[in-house]
Amino acid sequence: MRYVENPPNPWNLTHVEWIGEPPEAGLEVFEEEATRSIITKNDSPDVGFDHSVNIYRGCTHACTYCFSRPTHEYLGFGAGTDFERKLVVKVHAAELLRKELMRPSWKGDELVFSFTSDPYVPLEAHYKLTRKCLEVCLEFRNPVSLVTKSALVRRDLDVLSALAREAAASVYFTIPFNDAETARALEPFAPTPDARFKAMAELAAAGIPVGIGIAPVIPTLNDPHIPQLLKRAREAGARHAFMTLLRLPGSVAPYFEQRLREKLPTKADRIVNRLREMRGGRLNSSEFGERMRGQGEYWRMIEQQFRLHCERNKFNRHADVLESAPRRTFRRPSSQASLFD
Repeated sequence: MRYVENPPNPWNLTHVEWIGEPPEAGLEVFEEEATRSIITKNDSPDVGFDHSVNIYRGCTHACTYCFSRPTHEYLGFGAGTDFERKLVVKVHAAELLRKELMRPSWKGDELVFSFTSDPYVPLEAHYKLTRKCLEVCLEFRNPVSLVTKSALVRRDLDVLSALAREAAASVYFTIPFNDAETARALEPFAPTPDARFKAMAELAAAGIPVGIGIAPVIPTLNDPHIPQLLKRAREAGARHAFMTLLRLPGSVAPYFEQRLREKLPTKADRIVNRLREMRGGRLNSSEFGERMRGQGEYWRMIEQQFRLHCERNKFNRHADVLESAPRRTFRRPSSQASLFD
């Protein structure tokens, strides 16, 4: 990795919106001259996809609960504040993706952007790597799905609209909290819930299938938000919804609990105790198939509430699922020139 001594300032670009207070510490950026695969194969039954593309490592949204934090330890960084202050950029992501899609072994499965970081971290405003990768997918007619907290996704509405027409494209906004105050306590530098709902509505109006991920559910803190979140998402044009229980692998557990006690001290004990109840006395479960869900009566009550309000707001209907499902549209172009120009 090559250290960038003076990282680019994404806030100088007119299409970037900074919502909330700026980070307390300076950002360090490392450019990775990646030469291996850019597509990651998923073998876990806990997530509903097989292949993901991860362009950035680390995330300036600084969500205290992010289960991807331990991946930073593989780079020699910490899973705490290093995760939001030391970002790694795979500068050749688009070129690598093109090479992989040209391989005979690639059959055009859906690609999910992304899993270990947000595809629209603020640095994306400068590097435009997510956009470049989406343009490659459009050229190959490869279906995509994105998971993000960022309103910056609106910049790529043109590419996503074309992908939705030519192959398949969907965007899920993770919005676990209904109010800005709670969100700011645990995801301090992410756009506000209102900003995410606004972006969702703009994408839906452009014909792009959108959904909401109530992820994570933090017991006793935001499970009461579920009815209103689903109602607002439906009003913004979403047709799909999912939820996952808070997951705290490895170093995430002590970091999350520390921040929780700092920001929400009167609620911390109740949250931790209820989470242990759902995890068989532990803060985390590492068993495949159990990592994103809980056990016990309280978790069953949350699941029932989610199902009830999904049905009430007409989420996850069979016809909508079929309409937005990835289609076998993949084909390798005869020319390497971009079809999006």
